[in-house]
Amino acid sequence: MSIRTVQYFRVVQAVRQLCIDSCYELGEDVLDALKQALENETNPTAKSVLEKLLQNAQIASNERIPICQDTGLAVFFAEQGADVRICPPEDKPEAALEDAINEGVRLGYTEGLLRKSVVSEPLFSRENTGDNTPAIIHHKITSGDKLEISVITKGGGCENKSRFKMFNPTASAEEVGQWICRTAQEAGANACPPFVIGVGIGGDFELSAILSKKALLRSLKDKNPNEKYAKLEDELLEKINQTNVGPQGFGGLTTALGVKIEYAPCHIASLPVSVNIECHAHRHKSVSL
Repeated sequence: MSIRTVQYFRVVQAVRQLCIDSCYELGEDVLDALKQALENETNPTAKSVLEKLLQNAQIASNERIPICQDTGLAVFFAEQGADVRICPPEDKPEAALEDAINEGVRLGYTEGLLRKSVVSEPLFSRENTGDNTPAIIHHKITSGDKLEISVITKGGGCENKSRFKMFNPTASAEEVGQWICRTAQEAGANACPPFVIGVGIGGDFELSAILSKKALLRSLKDKNPNEKYAKLEDELLEKINQTNVGPQGFGGLTTALGVKIEYAPCHIASLPVSVNIECHAHRHKSVSL
């Protein structure tokens, strides 16, 4: 098969638009889940909060303004087919996919009037980079000639409540599930519920965390293809919604809109589990080039 080329600036413009659109518009799956939660809710305060969240999302979409003042750290998952090549511009012959993504983020956050939240060095100076770069980029080579790019504009408040634990390999699904539920409950109002919860099970220390973030890209309407994990997702959602944290922490029937699990093979002596908490403003978009 011949190699297909994708122009560098096509990637830049696609990423620019992904950043802007994700910060202005909630996906239909999230909006539908919020509407369903409002219909099911019996707590008057929780109903009022859900109404305001939906109203806020509508205003942001209509007026093309951010859903939340925290427009997040741009986290990308890029799957590049082995038969597709990024064609760099003449003035940037060494430019690669990572450069195109970061240039798109720079444009999107500047032209979209999105808050820049990245500091160049984390511990001492913590100086803002001024353009929300560099992005977090997970790049994978796959088969075929397509370039799939997905972004999550991840807010700091919910990210701060994410957790990792290395369980004994003998731990039961019930034990793991209890820890996941406790993590969601402890996140509380600080992570702006109702949450979307990504869970990564297996792999190793870093892969479980990446899987928990990648799980957030799944539609809230889909089912895990593995029957056992699909059942566990449903059970965890039900139990988390029994914690009475509720929308924005005021109590109610909806602490989470969904739980999504991704898993991978792991070492016989290990059972790594990561939980990535996402707030109600679950902002993610994808494009295929």
